Amino acid sequence: MENIPTINISLLKDSNKDTRKKIVKELYDAFSSIGFATLTGTGINPIIVKSMRDLVEEIFNIDEFSKKKQMITRDNYRGYIPLEFFTPNGIDHKADYYEGYKLHTEVSIEDPICNECSLYGPNIWPSHLPKAKEIILKYWKEMDQLSKLLLTALEESLSLPKDSLITPFRYPSLTNMTLLHYPVQKINDEAFGFHPHKDTDALTILASDPTSALEVQTLDGKWISPVISENSFIANIGDMLELWSGGRLMSTPHRVINNSGKDRYSFPYFAVPRYDITIKPLIKPLEGYSRPTVNCGYWSAEIWRTNWADEKADDKSIHLGTLLK
Repeated sequence: MENIPTINISLLKDSNKDTRKKIVKELYDAFSSIGFATLTGTGINPIIVKSMRDLVEEIFNIDEFSKKKQMITRDNYRGYIPLEFFTPNGIDHKADYYEGYKLHTEVSIEDPICNECSLYGPNIWPSHLPKAKEIILKYWKEMDQLSKLLLTALEESLSLPKDSLITPFRYPSLTNMTLLHYPVQKINDEAFGFHPHKDTDALTILASDPTSALEVQTLDGKWISPVISENSFIANIGDMLELWSGGRLMSTPHRVINNSGKDRYSFPYFAVPRYDITIKPLIKPLEGYSRPTVNCGYWSAEIWRTNWADEKADDKSIHLGTLLK
């Protein structure tokens, strides 16, 4: 496929079974051929998206000292990520040209599950914006509902038992969000806003923005950008859903290069199951598709740990989303 399809998913709620079946097939075709789709007709109020986008810009629009007081650490992967802080592990690239703010599904520090997986615990909410938590959680709830709608459709397309792709995300899942700021890059800059990679979650959802800085790699190696329309969203398959589908759904390489002439602000939502879920094919894998079974909690924690340049993956058989030469 040489383009990213635009799909009106409002028709998933149509009472006509044939209409719904048509949209389910369109989603499957998109996610099995290029791994990405532009979604319209979500029903999400544009005001919620605008409030979120304005907030993200506010979060980064403070002095460096204040931001760094809220920094992530090796022991707590939540909070502020400075500009050019992470260098792609195992690749000879410059540091990624973005700054971020990391949030996970929030769990009380007193919850025993925090002892089971290091990614559980309370968030570090932006201290200079008391309204931030309410705005983010309102948007997050919309993403939870949209994710469930898409996962239910993919269940149907793969002929899986009801709730096969829903139950693994029961609270507390490891679903998370990253708030991102990509400053303008120079045209000839060899650095990436975000280096070429595949997502390691199950499903990613991103509100479209006008910079067109996101690029997706086609099977023949070309880089293309999704069509941007008002109040649309970009959804893509991650490694976990590819594995669940036995290779039918594609986790596709993508990157960010912001030479749009203006700053890019984005806030991707990453749907990730609970820590105790084992990820393995739910149906017979396609011929030639072979990936190791993985534990969601261990795999997710390894992904965050190996973001630090001096850390290496313990198990070389686990693909962590980085595209090696």
